[in-house]
Amino acid sequence: MSFSILIPTWNNLAFLQCCIRSIRQNSTYDHEILVYVNEGSDGTAEWCTQEQIKFIHSGSNVGVCTALNALFEISTKEIICYVNDDMYLCPNWDAVLADEIEGIGHEKFYLSATMIEPEETGNKCVLAPFPFGKTPSEFKESELIAALPNMKKADWSGSTWPPNLMHRSMWKAIGGYGEEFSPGLYSDPDVSMKLWQQGVRIFKGLGESRAYHFMSKSTGRVKMNDGKKTFLQKWGVSSSWFVKKVLQQGQLYGGPLSEKTIRPTLKDWLKRKLL
Repeated sequence: MSFSILIPTWNNLAFLQCCIRSIRQNSTYDHEILVYVNEGSDGTAEWCTQEQIKFIHSGSNVGVCTALNALFEISTKEIICYVNDDMYLCPNWDAVLADEIEGIGHEKFYLSATMIEPEETGNKCVLAPFPFGKTPSEFKESELIAALPNMKKADWSGSTWPPNLMHRSMWKAIGGYGEEFSPGLYSDPDVSMKLWQQGVRIFKGLGESRAYHFMSKSTGRVKMNDGKKTFLQKWGVSSSWFVKKVLQQGQLYGGPLSEKTIRPTLKDWLKRKLL
C-alpha cells in the first residue's frame, strides 16, 4: 500500500535528508514523496532536484497549512501521510499502518504513528525520554534501531500529530488544513475536529509504528498565530477540552470513540464572549 507523503520544510536540509533517507531505507512499500520547500536558501530545492524528488518551491515561508494543501493538489495516492522534516521513520513504520487500514475496511479513520522523543514533556502519546540525538549529526541511529524491540507502547487514542494518515476522500471532505491557522499552531486539532464533524470516530495512534522526533523547532524563527483563540472562536470549545474529553488523547485505545455532543462549557462560553 503506497502513500503520498507530504513534507513541508524550511531551510532544514540536514533534517530533511535524514527524514527522506529513513523513508527510502525503512519503508516496506514504495511511497510517493512530495516536499514543499519554503525559501530554500540552504540548497534544499537543488538537493530535491538532484534526488529526483517532486517538490514545490516558495520564495518565502508560507507555513505548514498552505504547504500541505499545495502538496495535496499534486499527490496521487489514496492514503495521504503528513510527516515533519525533523522525523526519522523507523523500520516497519508503514507496514503497521497499512495493515491497520486494511483491517478497518473503510475510509473514515485518522491514524498516527508513535513518536519517540529525546526529552520527557509529559505527553502520554509518545515514548520518552530516549536521547538518541537532537540533530542528524549526533543521531545514534544504530542504537535506536537496536533499542526498538524493547520499547513498549500500547495503541493510544486521540490522533492529531504527524506522522498521520487519512484517506484522500476525507482530506477532500474537510478541505485539508485550515489556513486560518497559518502558519500552523493548532491546525492539528482543527483537522481532527473537522474529521469528527464528518463522522470519523477512529482516532488511533499505533504503538508499533514508530518515528524518532528530533524536536527541532522552527517556530522560534517566525511570528506564530494565536491558535488557541482561533480554535475557540471557530468551534466554541477549547482545543484542550476537545482533545481530552472527546478524542481521549493519550488514553489506551478502546475502539471507535463514543458519540459526544460538541458544546461549550460555561468556562469556554465566557472566554469566547470576551474575545
